[in-house]
Amino acid sequence: MVDEEEEEEINPLNSFFKFAEYGDLAELALGKFHVVPGNRRSQVQQQGHCSWNRRGPLCSFRTVDGTKFTSSIKEKTVGRALYWQARAKGKTAGLVRSRALDMENFKTEVNIAPGAKVQFELHYQEVKWRNLGSYEHRIHLQPGRLAKHLEVDVQIIEPQGLRFLHVLDTFDGHFDGVPVVVKGQQKAHVAFKPTVAQQRKCPSCSETAVDGELVVMYDVNREQKAGELQLFNGYFVHFFAPESMDPIPKNILFVIDVSGSMWGIKMKQTVEAMKTILDDLRAEDQFSLVDFNHNIRTWRNDLVSATKTQVADAKTYIEKIQPSGGTNINEALLRAIFILNEANNLGLLDPNSVSLIILVSDGDPTVGELQLSKIQKNVKQNIQDNVSLFSLGIGFDVDYDFLKRLSNDNRGMAQRIYGNQDTASQLKKFYNQVSTPLLRNVQFNYPQASVTDVTQNSFPNYFGGSEIVVAGKFNPEKLEQLQGIITATSANVELVLETLAEMDGLEAFLAKDRHADPDFTKKLWAYLTINQLLDERSRAPSAAVKKKITKSILQMSLDHHIVTPLTAMVVENEAGDERMLADAPPQDQSCCSGGSMFKLIFLSMSWFVPIFFVHFPVENDPHFIIYLPKSQQNICFNIDSEPGKILNLVSDPESGIVINGQLISAKKLKDGKLSTYFGKIGFYFQHEDVKVEIGTETISLSRGSRVSVLSWSDSALVLNQRVHISVKKEKTVTVTLDQEVSFSVLLHRVWKKHPINVDFLGIYIPPTTKFSPKAHGLIGQFMHEPEIRIFNERPGKDPEKPEASMEVKGQTLVVTRGLQKDYRTDRVFGTDVPCWFVHNSGKGFIDGHYKDYLVPLLYSFLKRP
Repeated sequence: MVDEEEEEEINPLNSFFKFAEYGDLAELALGKFHVVPGNRRSQVQQQGHCSWNRRGPLCSFRTVDGTKFTSSIKEKTVGRALYWQARAKGKTAGLVRSRALDMENFKTEVNIAPGAKVQFELHYQEVKWRNLGSYEHRIHLQPGRLAKHLEVDVQIIEPQGLRFLHVLDTFDGHFDGVPVVVKGQQKAHVAFKPTVAQQRKCPSCSETAVDGELVVMYDVNREQKAGELQLFNGYFVHFFAPESMDPIPKNILFVIDVSGSMWGIKMKQTVEAMKTILDDLRAEDQFSLVDFNHNIRTWRNDLVSATKTQVADAKTYIEKIQPSGGTNINEALLRAIFILNEANNLGLLDPNSVSLIILVSDGDPTVGELQLSKIQKNVKQNIQDNVSLFSLGIGFDVDYDFLKRLSNDNRGMAQRIYGNQDTASQLKKFYNQVSTPLLRNVQFNYPQASVTDVTQNSFPNYFGGSEIVVAGKFNPEKLEQLQGIITATSANVELVLETLAEMDGLEAFLAKDRHADPDFTKKLWAYLTINQLLDERSRAPSAAVKKKITKSILQMSLDHHIVTPLTAMVVENEAGDERMLADAPPQDQSCCSGGSMFKLIFLSMSWFVPIFFVHFPVENDPHFIIYLPKSQQNICFNIDSEPGKILNLVSDPESGIVINGQLISAKKLKDGKLSTYFGKIGFYFQHEDVKVEIGTETISLSRGSRVSVLSWSDSALVLNQRVHISVKKEKTVTVTLDQEVSFSVLLHRVWKKHPINVDFLGIYIPPTTKFSPKAHGLIGQFMHEPEIRIFNERPGKDPEKPEASMEVKGQTLVVTRGLQKDYRTDRVFGTDVPCWFVHNSGKGFIDGHYKDYLVPLLYSFLKRP
């Protein structure tokens, strides 16, 4: 941070990035130097910041006048307690937090004396996975200003020999010729050292052009089809990435979410990606499409060959999709599974082919089966053992942990797709990873008795361009060489591949280079084992099994110095009075168990479970949108009431659930009318004696005499035995009952000095079977859908808003076609939802008059006449 009075054209900022890579394990040391100008008269706060790929353990950190900080791994709660002790005393404090895509950020704040030199140096290691035919390392360079000295050094050491090495241009040609590459047979060095003049955006600019990534890509020689088996210090690692094989034909079902939340850029980008993906299908492949919202549709009811005619027809079908409605993931996946199962039972699938399902969705289920565990069970029970399920979760509204469990449980994997302008390329890149199956049923065997603790050694498929890595332990005193046997099925033959590795071959090579890590086999084995255990933990069949796995993960994390969802890394100086914390984001919400008492957990990355529609306000009186699945219609109405009044939304005395909303008003009249909004939402779960009051400033939770108050400025998770409440900072509160049904309350902030508008709330309530037949209220009554018929559509007074007649509850109403706003996916501008509007505060559509739904208190049940 530079003094505002500083007039130097070039800030005395120096940056060093030193990187060494060996055998899929990379180490990076980052340094940033700031010199604070001497004319500062008091201590200042300095910030250091750096980013890296979210892959592996951190090692050490150094800052301030050369003071060295060493690190240790602690159980998460212990690490956090130590960190907050230091923070409370005003000491150095740093946090690792997940910020964007697959990157981690390390930020630290320190107090320094005027003119002092500050150095931030962070060492960490990460595992490099082969993807699309190469290893890739990205070094993020964002100094923020011109630097007197900026240097990046990359050292690569590979015993197998380097096949190729490229430095990608990610700076639009600005640094052509600046990276210097020296490549040998087994080693390479890349140096990036731009001068101040080269860093300038233009010859007369004071801004730096260094704002992006230095990307180094390479691959190794692969002469042995059985892979490379490397042994050292009682651990082995087996790298397997065969090439020059014919692709295996694939049977592929694309299952695409076309619910209303996919409207706009997400759907446009998905369609663009799917058109390219369909063009990439091979003639021997078979495919079909399933698109779903609250309904399930199929482009073809069976698999068809990927001929040019069929591909063209499928592309036309996709282009015509119009997103709307809810999300029925369960039925969509079961339909795709049925198509594959039927084709297999009828003998229509090549016995040597590979069957894949690719699910693309941006939200949680809101229609049909809502219980995630039940969906997971349904899929597992119906899918055949030779089918792999891959899940792509678009954006942050999707329950990504559920998609991971779903895919991991069915021989696939999940990947988060970040919903932006780059969605199409992310989708295509993922498909490219699984588009070329080369082997099926890949098994790794190490027959010697002295081999133990082998990581996952059975894989349903191997895809071209990727790599399988297996690690384990062995007793070097009992073995002179290690034998590895791989069996697999290719497109036209059963394979048996064998390799032998000598005990001393690697040791001599490692001794020759100071950049090589002699413990890389041990670290890689630990990393693979912990990740395997985390996967098993997410699918544990019982609490006892989960507890046992958790204990193993924690112990291994402590033993091998790895930050996991269960641990944190405490970084401290020799005196122990300066501390920082590297804290992995929570893996999934299932890690936290609730009890009869509230448990409050502040999260490094908040999560929430977004759900489907029902009611939200706009800059007007409360607007309601009721989606009727049977008739596939959205019906809208307003409630024109007074500030201070409390409206009952859901009242179910049998289930003991009440949801009410209290109205507030705008600051003054607009066009002769005083608008009203929801200013408070109250939830009452009578059987649990739990009350939740959500306002625009605070969220209060009470159970009996115990009361907790949260602020919108914090992200938090509160757990009760049946009721979970999560707060996403300044955005959303989600109230979940029995992990089955979730209610979301959105906060709408307005400019505090706005002459008319005020902050207000919107609420979304899903269709659910959780309520009893006695449920009522402005929204609750529609849990039991009335029959409607819309007919005689005709021009209205406004040419853009046609009218129609609607028969409902024995009455015929005049309704008007229009648009209402859904703010869940776009909190600023909202998404337009087409609906038929019922006038006069919903009269004729709701039972009785809207005043019948007024209640005296925020937690009052509705008294029906």
